[in-house]
Amino acid sequence: MGFLATLVKNLHGLVGPGVTLLYPLYASVRAIESPSPVDDQQWLTYWVVHSFLTLFELTFWNVLQWFPLWPYMKLLFCCWLVLPIFNGAAYIYENHVRRYVKFGGYVSSGYSERQRTAMQMMSLDARKAVERYIESHGPDAFDRVIQAAEREARRSN
Repeated sequence: MGFLATLVKNLHGLVGPGVTLLYPLYASVRAIESPSPVDDQQWLTYWVVHSFLTLFELTFWNVLQWFPLWPYMKLLFCCWLVLPIFNGAAYIYENHVRRYVKFGGYVSSGYSERQRTAMQMMSLDARKAVERYIESHGPDAFDRVIQAAEREARRSN
């Protein structure tokens, strides 16, 4: 029973690096090599959330060391972040990080002033969708969408 108790007691030290670093590292390299941007976003999101968790842990280590369950809670939390069935990293990013950290204000100067103004009011996801729309239908089609929205806004006022 001593071996099993020692194994359980040190589970976070054995499994933790694999869950928090090795598997995400492997999946990130695979994502870089794949043509799909979806997995890139998943793993970039994971690394952003993991960085925030690491900063939190480093900042509050003097307090966290008084909680003997902290390593296990962190392990469970990282499993939730990493496992695709839960998609925890994306959830945390969308519902918490994105709300407080705003880097989405930059819009390429390749768009007209009217288009840039409209795109700066959009979320990053909406902006990506608009960029795909412009790519497939051309910038004039987006101008027509903006004009229609402006007409609709004037009618509702």
